[in-house]
Amino acid sequence: MGLIQAAIGSVGGTLADQWKEFFSCDALDANVLVARGTKKVNGRSSNTSGDDNVITDGSKIVVANGQCVITVSQGKIVEVCAQPGEYIYDAGTAPTVFNGDLGTNLEATLRTMANRFTYGGIAPQDQRIYYVNTKEIVGRKFGTAQPVPFRNLVEETNQKLNIHIRCFGSYSIRIVDPVAFYANVCGNIEDEYRLDDELATQMRGEFMMSLGQGLAKAAGPTGMPYIDLPLHTMELADGLNEALSKKWGELRGIKIVSVAIESVTALPEDEEKISKLQEARSNRLQDMELGAMLGSNAAAQQGMMVNAAATAMQSAASNPNGAMAGFMGMGMAQQAASGVQVGQTFGGQQPAQQPAAAGGWTCSCGARNTGKFCQNCGKPQPAPAAAWTCSCGAQNTGKFCQNCGKPAPAAEWTCQCGAVNKGKFCQNCGQARP
Repeated sequence: MGLIQAAIGSVGGTLADQWKEFFSCDALDANVLVARGTKKVNGRSSNTSGDDNVITDGSKIVVANGQCVITVSQGKIVEVCAQPGEYIYDAGTAPTVFNGDLGTNLEATLRTMANRFTYGGIAPQDQRIYYVNTKEIVGRKFGTAQPVPFRNLVEETNQKLNIHIRCFGSYSIRIVDPVAFYANVCGNIEDEYRLDDELATQMRGEFMMSLGQGLAKAAGPTGMPYIDLPLHTMELADGLNEALSKKWGELRGIKIVSVAIESVTALPEDEEKISKLQEARSNRLQDMELGAMLGSNAAAQQGMMVNAAATAMQSAASNPNGAMAGFMGMGMAQQAASGVQVGQTFGGQQPAQQPAAAGGWTCSCGARNTGKFCQNCGKPQPAPAAAWTCSCGAQNTGKFCQNCGKPAPAAEWTCQCGAVNKGKFCQNCGQARP
């Protein structure tokens, strides 16, 4: 009974698999990475009882944009096609009387029936078609739970500062090696393979572990301001692909296409460091600008001072109280104006002061003189004070001892009556000291 059933099954199965199939796949969802190809069957189709694991020679397979077809026979990949178009399947393993020479194919079909009979009526082969999603899969979110190191460049000072940043954004991936993905990730799936929570979680963790290396690649050896990171996402993607080349590229056949940075911030203490460097640089620039401005105005300042001096001389010459009083006013005005004499500054620099001549004297107005009258205010040179010795032993010329502060003893004077005195009145006749 079993042999009769096997014979019927082998004949019926072989005849059912004589029909050519038509394989195509609709657009794959973003979370569907691999889907098994199925035969197109509708209400008008007569091919309703064929074996799903048998692909008849001469069947058509359609490849759409963003898809790659992998044909598998007996668990082994036999063909890969990523070029959009229509293709004819011809492996010589499932002959049909509807394809090629009738006599030759009929003989092959009879051998297939006999072969199935030995396996109880079933086809001793497994043939499958898989469609791999090769489109860019976008919207993979990421965020740094912990700060990551970054080489920051402070442009104002051209200094590199190692800081820590937090960043958030998204990235996109693409399957660039369908054979590696099928062989190492999804295998001989029955229906479809999705980017489910397990794979997504694994990839997110590996992405975050490699983010620091990607940031170092983006910053380069010279560093960059961390706020400019969104402008260098291609360098970041290259760095991540380099870091993930073995885990994602070689093992899974996946590559990062692009990275989008939505937000990037530095730790508050790092922000403070950057701000201090920028502030110090700003202060130095202000000082340099002020110095340049003063240097450029030196000639104008000298011209104003020379003009003021000339006006003062004219006023002194026409002063009804005498030229000396006019020159006194000119000297006081000259000191009040800027504390420097005419011609003292030129080009923003001051010439060295000329040493005072030996034997000179200082007037009460502050001017240094060598003649008998002050060249600034016209006062006569005071008589030199007599030297005296204090009781503490210090030598002095002023009215008080420079060592202990005692007043100088009264000087002796001779009255008209001939008496020698030290006080203000003569001790002999009472006359006042002249």
